[in-house]
Amino acid sequence: MSVTELSGELPPDPTAPATEPARPARRSSALAALLLRLHFYAGVLVAPFLVVAALTGLAYTVTPQLDQVRYGDTLTTARTGDQPRPLAEQIAAARATHPDGALAAVQPGTDERTTRVVFAQPELGDRQHTVYVDPYTARVTGQLTTWWGSTPATTWLDDLHRNLHLGDLGRHYSEIAASWLWVVALGGLVLWWRRRGPARRRLAHLFVPDLSAGRGVRRTRGWHATTGVWLAVGLLFLSATGLTWSRYAGAHFGEGLDALRAGTPEISTALAGPPAGEGGPHQHGGTPTGAAADPATYDRVLAVARDAGLSGPVEIAAAEQAGTAWLVAQIDNTWPVGYDRIAVDPATGDVTARSDFADWPMLAKLSKLGVQAHMGQLLGPVNQILLAALALGLLCVVVWGYRMWWQRRPTRADRRAPLGAAPDRGGLRGLPRWALLLGVPLTAAVGWALPWFGGPLLGFLVIDLVVGAVRRRRPAVPVSPAPAGR
Repeated sequence: MSVTELSGELPPDPTAPATEPARPARRSSALAALLLRLHFYAGVLVAPFLVVAALTGLAYTVTPQLDQVRYGDTLTTARTGDQPRPLAEQIAAARATHPDGALAAVQPGTDERTTRVVFAQPELGDRQHTVYVDPYTARVTGQLTTWWGSTPATTWLDDLHRNLHLGDLGRHYSEIAASWLWVVALGGLVLWWRRRGPARRRLAHLFVPDLSAGRGVRRTRGWHATTGVWLAVGLLFLSATGLTWSRYAGAHFGEGLDALRAGTPEISTALAGPPAGEGGPHQHGGTPTGAAADPATYDRVLAVARDAGLSGPVEIAAAEQAGTAWLVAQIDNTWPVGYDRIAVDPATGDVTARSDFADWPMLAKLSKLGVQAHMGQLLGPVNQILLAALALGLLCVVVWGYRMWWQRRPTRADRRAPLGAAPDRGGLRGLPRWALLLGVPLTAAVGWALPWFGGPLLGFLVIDLVVGAVRRRRPAVPVSPAPAGR
């Protein structure tokens, strides 16, 4: 009798087509087990923060259209001539409408965009009063309380996305989401790659869900993972750029740029002769002095800036101290961007300092462009569509993740549970020594740079170790046999 007959297996059919030899099952390494458990708990515990960030970010993507609907008559005007009226005339019209506050900056209107005359008032804090003037008729079209040029609607949605209107306390939520988003995305990529089949099917199933899987957790996991693969680069980008202006990680990022001398270059506003001063980029809250009292100075400074090659939208900021230069900065956030700046002596019309975007350090350039892309401004409507797709995709991935947790729940009568069990612990103890020697210092360094990653991770490890130790001390409970007849 043959071996196959002894084992109860049928002999192979010689007429059947040849099939690919079975692929040996992949042994689950300690690192994979640890990564799976971390991905699970990060997904369960951080997902609510990601959902809030995705929903509020999705709302923020439509702010340009919302501004146009809500404030279109104020922000734009029909072009009625080839040449705009002098800035002095436009400023006079704005001052007549808004007699209070110090004139802090002027953004001359271009094409159909109205001129923005910014007045600083101490009682507004970091807000300003902006008067909008038709550049072709010098007619005031409206007045808004703005935040760094943003309309009230955009400011409200920006605050909602950044801090849920809870101030510094609310900023923790967005930093938690940004600090863990890259961990969840990278961990998911590694786990999905390990689950794929033969090499020729692996790449296909990275980008297309396995529709051959029946209903249940396998199909849900296919949609969850494949969508995550498509979103991975975008999610990593959102995480990195979001961290650059977060409360704690952003501060560490700024310190790192300063240490590498890779931050945004400062531009000196000092003039020769007393009284001289040093100034950086203008702050709307300052109190301009000297030549700022004469609106005609804005026309002279603008002419100097145009001759110096500063085209497109610009902002003119008057000197905040007597004896210092005025600043003119390009403010075009749409690619190709314009961020060149010059300092101008208002008395002589000389350019006393210059900082061109082309000369910025590479990290400063990437940081600036990344922030604008994160805000949906860099590529115009295309940028908005991509961000909206990322937000919607992230919401789907989170929903599918929770669905898998529910689908993996035990359904037997003697082991019924409302949710699936977490992956087994023990991956940390099974790591090789070299992985611990490299991983522990690296994780500690990342945890210091990203406190809202390091703190929760340390708490998770401590709790997990304590719970594991308690369970190992408990005596084993024998399982009662099922009643006869069932």
